[in-house]
Amino acid sequence: MDSIEIQKVSTDDLMEIRHLVLWPDKPREFVKVPEDESGIHFGLYFEGALVSVISLFGDAQCIRFRKFATLPALQGKGLGSRLLQHAIMYAQTQGYTRMWCDARTEALGFYERFGFKKFSDPFFKEHIEYYKIERML
Repeated sequence: MDSIEIQKVSTDDLMEIRHLVLWPDKPREFVKVPEDESGIHFGLYFEGALVSVISLFGDAQCIRFRKFATLPALQGKGLGSRLLQHAIMYAQTQGYTRMWCDARTEALGFYERFGFKKFSDPFFKEHIEYYKIERML
């Protein structure tokens, strides 16, 4: 793929993609998280447009990612994979030893390709099934 750039973005920059991809049927405020102001947010730009976002929140040796989203028209093209790999490398360089998230059950296969494994029973947020997943860094 040509013209891919990954850089830190502000929460204002990523809200539209979070809302559109993750919870389009909810108010925009629904996709905010209380820790947003203290998080590290990365965005992947493809041909100059922001198309994929991920937010990282560190705590001691663990780092959690949340609100990972890629525009639907560009899913399946490796862009989200590039962004997740970037987040993993960032976490490693910062000295974290474990990365985790709450993953939608439908996305487990994607995360397993990066070495993530389930460590919880299934649970629901609204009407969507999730698992907690992790990988050592």
